[in-house]
Amino acid sequence: MVAKLPIGQPIVQAPMAGITTPEFVVACCEAGVLGSIGAGYLSGAETKQFIQEVKAFTTKPFSVNLFVPEQPKADAHLLQQAKEALQPICDELNIETPTVIPTSNVFQDQVQAILEEGVKIVSFTFGLPDEKTVSTLKQKGVYLIGTATSVEEAIAVEQAGLDAVVVQGKEAGGHRGSFIEPMVLHPTATLLKDAIENVSIPVIAAGGIMTKSQVTDMLELGASYVQIGTVLLTATECAAPKLHKEAILTSGIHSTTLTKAFTGKYARGLRNKFTEQLKEAVTAPYPVQHYLTQPIRKESARQNNREYMSLWMGENSYLAKEASVQEIIETLLP
Repeated sequence: MVAKLPIGQPIVQAPMAGITTPEFVVACCEAGVLGSIGAGYLSGAETKQFIQEVKAFTTKPFSVNLFVPEQPKADAHLLQQAKEALQPICDELNIETPTVIPTSNVFQDQVQAILEEGVKIVSFTFGLPDEKTVSTLKQKGVYLIGTATSVEEAIAVEQAGLDAVVVQGKEAGGHRGSFIEPMVLHPTATLLKDAIENVSIPVIAAGGIMTKSQVTDMLELGASYVQIGTVLLTATECAAPKLHKEAILTSGIHSTTLTKAFTGKYARGLRNKFTEQLKEAVTAPYPVQHYLTQPIRKESARQNNREYMSLWMGENSYLAKEASVQEIIETLLP
């Protein structure tokens, strides 16, 4: 018997690292869906504090999403090229050329925080946790969810001993969870059907899901759950910047693009001056590029200029509406 998630509705809130706040996660939990803490950019201590703040306001289950760590290989020449590509934008915004902030591996500290706080659902993006981490979490009864953008990755998630897999179609906003090269792009419905034929664990459909009919379609195709992100970014409880919300609400049918110029990993967001100027540019590997562009994104937001911000959103962003989390969830329920 495949274990089910302890939620009232067949919907999972996408983690969306950097945007999720305790208030937002709690609102999602209270609406009957699985709230998710996007802990990707947090330290172990920050992850622990975030978990405690969510627990203070809801008794409902929630998950914590972790980025599986990578060891970036950036030679000095490539790094210099990446910096040079960003120089004209730094000049325009009147800021210093960014320097790389050294990254430490916080993954094990985050796992420790999860164990100490008794979190029962954990998801992973950008790869698979090592056998020891899987074993440690399993011994504590933690439900583990992987992320896949291809059937090959979905099979790898099951083989690693995880309990469920999010299959992320090409329509999805934000970072692609790919971890097996080369990166491939599959529509959500196609990837869902193919994954269901090849794995026996529950499959969670993600990518471009914005309406009740899309939720229903995915469940009828065999998804155990659907994961939603962009549709919740315009919720009143969501802490996405006003500029980001406005960009989603005013976006058109073909407004998005896949770019790795912001972080070194492909992600879907609004096409703007940054994505176009750096379309052919050399980028440093993730997460080095993320730290190189961080001052640009912050200053662009400060100047109320969305041309150099990473405005993540899915292909169907134009269907977004402004409402509370509860109201948005209600419009999606089959």
